[in-house]
Parts: sequence; C-alpha cells; structure tokens
Amino acid sequence: MLTADDHIRLERRQRGGVTTAEIWLDRPAKGNALTMAMIERLGTLVTDLARDRDTRVVVLRSSGRFFCTGGDIAAWGSLAPDVMERDWLLRGSAVFAQLAGLPQPVVAAVTGHALGGGLELAMAADLRIAVKAARLGCPEVTIGMIPGWMGTGRLAELIGPARARHLLLLGSSISAAQALDWGLVTAVAEDEADLDTQLEAWLERLSANAPTAMALVKSILGGLHRDLAQQHARAAAQAASTEDCREGVRAFLEKRPPAFRNR
Repeated sequence: MLTADDHIRLERRQRGGVTTAEIWLDRPAKGNALTMAMIERLGTLVTDLARDRDTRVVVLRSSGRFFCTGGDIAAWGSLAPDVMERDWLLRGSAVFAQLAGLPQPVVAAVTGHALGGGLELAMAADLRIAVKAARLGCPEVTIGMIPGWMGTGRLAELIGPARARHLLLLGSSISAAQALDWGLVTAVAEDEADLDTQLEAWLERLSANAPTAMALVKSILGGLHRDLAQQHARAAAQAASTEDCREGVRAFLEKRPPAFRNR
C-alpha cells in the first residue's frame, strides 16, 4: 500500500559539487492532490532541509500531467469546520510558510496544471517556471470554497489585487503565457525538455550565489506574510461550513453542476 512517503519523496542531486534537493509530488492517478499525510510529509522534509547547510537550492517537481490539483476533496470535504481550521487549514498554511521560509531558494517546476492548493503550493516557491501547456487558477469558489493556505494573500502580492480578483472571483484558470504576463510565473518553457534546460541554468546561477545573502533577502521579503495565516484559515473554515460548500463538494464528487442557494 502506498503511503505519503511514496507520494512525496526527496531526491538529492549533485551539480558541480553543489547539492540540489528535489521534492517530488508523485500521486499522478489523483492529479497529485494533497492529503494531510502528504502535507505532514512535506513539513518533515522542509524541516530537515532548513537545517541542511549543504543543500543550496530546493526544487518542487511532479509526476504525471498535473503539477497539483490542490487539496484532496475526499480528505477535507467531510471535516467539521473547527477541525478543518485547526488540522487542515492552519497546518497546511504552516507547512507552506515553512517552505516559503526556507533559507535556500525554492523553485517550482510546473510541468502540468497547478490549480487551487496546487497553485498555492507553487506560490510558496520563490521562482516558478511553467510549460506552455500548463494552466494555473483558483477554482475554489466553484465548489463554495476559498483558498485556505494563504493563497489569496500570496496571489494579490504576486499579480496585484485586481488580477487576483479576476482569478479568485471567476474561479477560472489562465494559460502559462498569461501567467507570465501577469507575473504569476517567472518563465515559460515550450515543453518539459525546454523546462529542464532553463531550470538547469537557474540552478547553476543560484548555486553560484552566496547562500547567506540569498537567505537574508528571503527573510526580508518573507515578513510580508506574517500574522495572516489565522485570518485566511478562519475565512476558509467559514466558507466550508456553508450549505453551498457542502453542495459544491457533493456536486464535484457526483460530477454535476452545483446548485448554490446562498446559504
């Protein structure tokens, strides 16, 4: 039986005498959707990497046609609001904050669609490169939910409040090219081979930079996100407690359009 250790794994690679850590999402049959066990596994890996002075760069990668489709609805859809806030939203936000707060630069290699919590995960990275065929978006409102892992704030910071409203309120996705234009990704690749080529150039450059200087830059920028996790988690838990969200989850699982009643 596969476990979270199988679905999220760590690989270390040597490039010119410098170590790069690759965190792989490997649950392709489920679109790399995140479970609580996977989030805990990610948190353990990130805690270890934060103490690892030999690793210079961290890369987020994925198997299959999706980068990540977000939180697994089967994992959170039936949780009571208070349990969801404490065990799912706040814990997930804490792990994503740990990831964003790593002293090493973090690069998200988006080789497939990044949606919902998957986009939130990618936004916790410092740099994002996406293949041209990838789409990025926040579809949570289509099932009566909102981003719960600090995604609303991070999205507004990256692309501005007006464009964040476009993605969050419409619940739609945008192409990698549009994401580049909006500043949501840093670069676009023609395909996975081109992505690997561009990624290698980034890793070579990042590995040559002074680790302490990059860590200090990250520490200054990271202050923008402090003290917001509780606000995000409470709002998401409130959304999850509505009849509309319960209807949205049922409709998603039953593969039909939801019938929202504003309750």
